[in-house]
Amino acid sequence: MVIKPNRSASRSAEYIQLPDPPPQEDMTNYNHLARNGNGHHLAQYLGRQETTLIISEIYISAEPTRERRGLMAPDLLIAFNVKPEVVDQRRGYVISDHGKPPDFVLEIASPSTAHRDVTDKRDGYAALGIPEYWRFDDSGGDYHGVPIAGDRLVSGRYEPINIDRIDARTYQGYSPTLDLNLRWSNGALGWHNPTTGLHIPTFDDERSARIQAEQDRGQERQARIQAETQLREMQEQIRQMKNE
Repeated sequence: MVIKPNRSASRSAEYIQLPDPPPQEDMTNYNHLARNGNGHHLAQYLGRQETTLIISEIYISAEPTRERRGLMAPDLLIAFNVKPEVVDQRRGYVISDHGKPPDFVLEIASPSTAHRDVTDKRDGYAALGIPEYWRFDDSGGDYHGVPIAGDRLVSGRYEPINIDRIDARTYQGYSPTLDLNLRWSNGALGWHNPTTGLHIPTFDDERSARIQAEQDRGQERQARIQAETQLREMQEQIRQMKNE
């Protein structure tokens, strides 16, 4: 699941915590990141959870602040080689704490935020130095204008990442930061290995692998029992032959 910040973190006077972001007005974030397990799948796939942050619904700020004005909270934030516990203490991502901005942010379209996603937020994330900014629109483009879009920071400005149309209902683009293809398929957000073309392991894959492993262990156990039975029968036959 997508990690949520600990709201009970210490509120020491010398440690400024960022304000809470406004509540989500719809279920888009939950539907595409939490309910289907996408946050968990990414955490497992990217690994090194002690230094890799995958989180949603927190503000990003260049420096510590208690002011909400001008802050942005992406639907998904990924940062490598950071200290997640510091983000938890701050209740947000403060760039000066880590010496680097997040590596990747994504916004999921909604009626109330779509315009900002393609204007103010795009400019704001570029100004913060975030290497990649992606946008996903489950409607197919009613809000963002396109089903899926990505930008790569080049010399301080975002340049569009190429999006390929796989078929009438599938679009995808490659994220160099994650080394994954982000895919819009029939309104669903997917994360695909660019080498194999397969989706990263999901809950269903994990369950299938566990069931298969249990079946394999059962077959091995039956084969062992059968071999032991045959051995005993052979030993009994040899004993009887000796007694004749």
